[in-house]
Amino acid sequence: MIVQTLSALADPTRLGAMQILWDHGEHCACELLDRLSATQSRLSRHLGVLKAAGLVLDRRDAQWVRYRINPDLPAETEAVVAAVLAAAATEGRVQDRSAA
Repeated sequence: MIVQTLSALADPTRLGAMQILWDHGEHCACELLDRLSATQSRLSRHLGVLKAAGLVLDRRDAQWVRYRINPDLPAETEAVVAAVLAAAATEGRVQDRSAA
């Protein structure tokens, strides 16, 4: 799972989405679109990669889709993700544009 996790986190858009979701709350796709300045199709593709890696879950809420961190992440995977996110934040590589 480590290779799939690191591969999923290797893209700046996916990394930015994970940084937003890392508060362990639910976030609407529309919020992610706005904060990452991404197109719907691009964000959908990237979130699909994060889902396939088992890092995030989604649920439909009427016309909205909400995303959150998978609460069943193994502790080792959670530690790797936390370390990658911390390193990316230190380097200024996270793409959340609302913080700018």
